[in-house]
Amino acid sequence: DGCGHTMLGPESGTLASINYPRTSPNSTVCEWEIRVKPGQRVQLKFGDFDIDDSDSCHSSYLRVHNGIGPNRTEIGKYCGFGFQMDGLITSKSNEVTVQFMSGIHTSGRGFLAAYSTTDKSDLITCLDNASHFSEPEFNKYCPAGCVIPFADISGTIPHGYRDSSSLCMAGVHAGVVSNTQGGQINVVISKGIPYYESSLANNVTSKVGPLSTSLFTFKTSGCYGTLGMESGVIPDSHITSSSILEWPNQTGQVNIWKPENARLKRIGPPWAAFISDEHQWLQIDLNKEKKITGIITTGSTLAEHYYYVSAYRILYSDDAQKWTVYREPGMGKDKIFQGNTELYQEVRNNFIPPIIARFFRINPLKWHQKIAMKVELLGCQFSIGRAPKITLPPPPQNKNDKKNADFVDDFIHSIKTSLQTDKTTFTPEIKNTTVTPSVTKDVALAAVLVPVLVMVFTTLILILVCAWHWRNRRKKTEGTYDLPYWDRAGWWKGMKQFFPTKSAEHEETPVRYSSSEISHLRPREVPTMLQTESAEYAQPLVGGIVGTLHQRSTFKPEEGKEASYADLDPYSSPIQEVYHAYAEPLPVTGPEYATPIIMDMSSHPSTPLGAPSISTFKAAGNQAPPLVGTCNKLLSRTDSASSAQALYDIPKGQPGPGSADQLVYQVPQSVAHPTVSKDE
Repeated sequence: DGCGHTMLGPESGTLASINYPRTSPNSTVCEWEIRVKPGQRVQLKFGDFDIDDSDSCHSSYLRVHNGIGPNRTEIGKYCGFGFQMDGLITSKSNEVTVQFMSGIHTSGRGFLAAYSTTDKSDLITCLDNASHFSEPEFNKYCPAGCVIPFADISGTIPHGYRDSSSLCMAGVHAGVVSNTQGGQINVVISKGIPYYESSLANNVTSKVGPLSTSLFTFKTSGCYGTLGMESGVIPDSHITSSSILEWPNQTGQVNIWKPENARLKRIGPPWAAFISDEHQWLQIDLNKEKKITGIITTGSTLAEHYYYVSAYRILYSDDAQKWTVYREPGMGKDKIFQGNTELYQEVRNNFIPPIIARFFRINPLKWHQKIAMKVELLGCQFSIGRAPKITLPPPPQNKNDKKNADFVDDFIHSIKTSLQTDKTTFTPEIKNTTVTPSVTKDVALAAVLVPVLVMVFTTLILILVCAWHWRNRRKKTEGTYDLPYWDRAGWWKGMKQFFPTKSAEHEETPVRYSSSEISHLRPREVPTMLQTESAEYAQPLVGGIVGTLHQRSTFKPEEGKEASYADLDPYSSPIQEVYHAYAEPLPVTGPEYATPIIMDMSSHPSTPLGAPSISTFKAAGNQAPPLVGTCNKLLSRTDSASSAQALYDIPKGQPGPGSADQLVYQVPQSVAHPTVSKDE
């Protein structure tokens, strides 16, 4: 009568004294006989040990034996408060006897221990939690029987579990290991979260938990995706049932709770059976064989109809004719799954190992008021590896190839024999996962293609936007008064005339005026020679050689007929108040556009005294701006033959004003400009 929580599995298990973790009663005894597969040995690990040692292990103790029965031999006898057992107790055979004796005592929790075969070197007990380990990721082996009433867990998948939770009990809740079989877990530690949710899964209820510094999740590979009840991948025609509930409401309208209503999270009524007994079922056709790793159920989800299924069995088939009831490995009875405890909460149960089948059937065994439920199946695709393609040697061509024919027959026979030997396909080991993978290959392909297509279209759009922006920016840089790109070569050619150069190869040289070369020209001939060549706009008037003074005008002629100074009478042409688009008029008052350059023709030897000086810029004063096509606004003369000496400074680098051959003119030195006579 001293046996407490006990689960003896084929490879591992858990055992505890009665009333653990409270004080065990006086004068009790319990004996456990543990057997594993022949050829293996047993190892025992204590999670907690607290037995009264007041009489030196005489009446209260724990004793471990090699073997079972009268021929067993003692390995050790243990007692003590808070006794720390270093290492593992290992047997010499595949059988072990554990005996607990409780005498007269007033305190002591008793013990809790776990066992496994010796090949599980990383065995832990059901009491170990994540805070006992410092590694950020580690692998441990959980024994069977870790769903214990005196251990707590907080959290759920995929968010994680609080670090104070039992590792093995959380592994059962997550569906990573089976409570009846135990198994390997891969734990990952990460930063904690402020709140841990409560949920019911695999007959384990996790509690709401507060903030913690760290949490843990399980790193696994396998399949844990939904199979199409909620999403509609499974069509309505593939969901059938034993019966359908039909009943009229208060208005006389008939309500039909059809099997296709049994889709998880769908708004509306669920599926409900017309008769509530143990012979009802809900059947789902998956269209082909799938790996089914779990199921999620809810009740009616309608507050006015408090219906739900609290326990059920699972059956599966490949042809919907012969059905197999799900059982856990090593168990001789059908597994009864815990269902819902109320109509709203989602309850999950996992299948370890998974079910491989096309047809899936739920058989309710217990319910509240009526059989009503909504479900979703968890799992993934299942594919069997195909046999390799057989390539036969060519057939014999003549009688001499009889040996080859015999070889071919032997080869075919050996292939057939090997295929018959390997006919049975064993279920691969599949681990559950806390991360939902893709349900189908098509979904996985779409998950890859959609991001790629989005990136391609985004790149094309960006290229088009950048091209449009560059085009607009280029148009803005070419303003109304800017030169087109095909005229910029000519513009640069004209600008080079302002730079000093002595190259003999260049066709243009700086302008050097002398009175001897210009004095023979009459005033009316000067503007005629200035307009001999076709005008290009915004070109300087000072370029060219004096002998051929055929340079460009600073103003554009009117559109249509090409105008020149020779076509107009510069002295009788009326003044037209027309402003051309290419030259902005000078303001009435304000600064001048350029410093005037005055050409002195009075100092030329052959020119009579009093010859006029010529200016190409606006005269001083508040006169009207120059107009296109008129000379009387462009030309000006000085009042006397000595105006050159009065207006201009002595040239740089020259001996004096007498050297007229290389006379280069400077900017006037603070001398008022002569006014233009309107009579001329």
